[in-house]
Amino acid sequence: MSVKIASVSQESKCYKKGIRPGDMLLTINGNEIKDILDYRFYITERKVKAEFQKQDGGRKSVTIRKDQMDDIGLDFETYLMDRQRACKNKCIFCFVDQLPEGMRDSLYFKDDDDRLSFLFGNYVTLTNLDEEEVARLIKMKISPINISVHTMNPALRVKMMHNPHSGECLRYIKDFADAGLTINAQLVLCPGINDGKELVYSLEKLFEYYPSMGSIACVPVGLTKHRDGLCPLKGYDAKTAGEVIDTIDEENRKFKKKHGVKIAFASDEFYIIAGRDIPPAEYYDDFPQLDNGVGMWALLKSEFEEALENHPPRAISRKVTLVTGAAAYPLMKELCPLAEEKFDGLEVNVVEIKNHLFGESVTVSGLISGKDIYETVKDMDLGEELIIPPNCLRSEGDMFIDSMTTEELSDLLKVRIKQNKSSGADLLDALTGEN
Repeated sequence: MSVKIASVSQESKCYKKGIRPGDMLLTINGNEIKDILDYRFYITERKVKAEFQKQDGGRKSVTIRKDQMDDIGLDFETYLMDRQRACKNKCIFCFVDQLPEGMRDSLYFKDDDDRLSFLFGNYVTLTNLDEEEVARLIKMKISPINISVHTMNPALRVKMMHNPHSGECLRYIKDFADAGLTINAQLVLCPGINDGKELVYSLEKLFEYYPSMGSIACVPVGLTKHRDGLCPLKGYDAKTAGEVIDTIDEENRKFKKKHGVKIAFASDEFYIIAGRDIPPAEYYDDFPQLDNGVGMWALLKSEFEEALENHPPRAISRKVTLVTGAAAYPLMKELCPLAEEKFDGLEVNVVEIKNHLFGESVTVSGLISGKDIYETVKDMDLGEELIIPPNCLRSEGDMFIDSMTTEELSDLLKVRIKQNKSSGADLLDALTGEN
């Protein structure tokens, strides 16, 4: 296999040796290059011998000796240097299947790509892997491996994921653990299906892979109002969410007694649904599962309070509106008055955005649409800025999930839009106008 080169840095030795866009990269140090993992792995060697096929069909070899573990100046037509691997499962809880019609095409693509797990922290189900790919990941020491496990019961996993291979591929977890790779696991829990005794079983089986098993996140199933024709599922309520928390606490207690640490965590959403206080920041150790919503509340609160303490009080003439999802609304209502108290003249209007696009049961800030923001705040005095959550825009940074851009929203509301960054200190700076 070969991969096509899209551009070559003019400062690189490859360019100086005559390598140009349109040429094909064949091998590095004799190893066939299939994708970005091969490329990243083999260019780390101090001496790199790359074989190319020129556009005229000729072959060219370039040897590069590097003082540092730098790139060699090549870019490719796609980031992965290959097609993104699509999901082969039909999970009963799949969020993509619950999207409304008419959204941008990229939102309907279900990725399940182990390369994205390493590069961007995506979670994979293992169903796209075979023995050869597992051996390659182990050889390259790709770590951490982020795995959407959901259940360690093979038969139940097949039923939940509607893929006959989904149960047997759980054995790859042992292969990764035996090789010393770090594993982060995710369990999307559905009431009455993979919680209760099934959750106990899954946690106990995953605990067996410690210390390679670095962390386990348990998150509640997300249900939108667009579930016609899908598996009938119910969401968690205060009682059942509390039972999940209690189960995890009990299993952690036994595990910590044996190993001195805890590695399983319920997401913040479970605590919010259960009406329980979220644990303090120290409960989450080094916050290994923030991307799964585990400890985000505690970390943001801790960072905000620390930043507030380090800022001397001063007068400030500033009025802003901060919008947030229903889940984070209580926290924002707790933190923003602390800033108002310290900075005389600061006025912050915190507005909860109910999710009409997906349904009000979807409470996370990352799925707020531009239209829902507009319809909620259009008749309000927004002050000089509208502050939006850090995760409600696509990765390129200018478009909400419903394809409305921040520029369009700003024009409609006649107010400047500012996207808050991720930390508690960033939030304080956004409120005071320091960033």
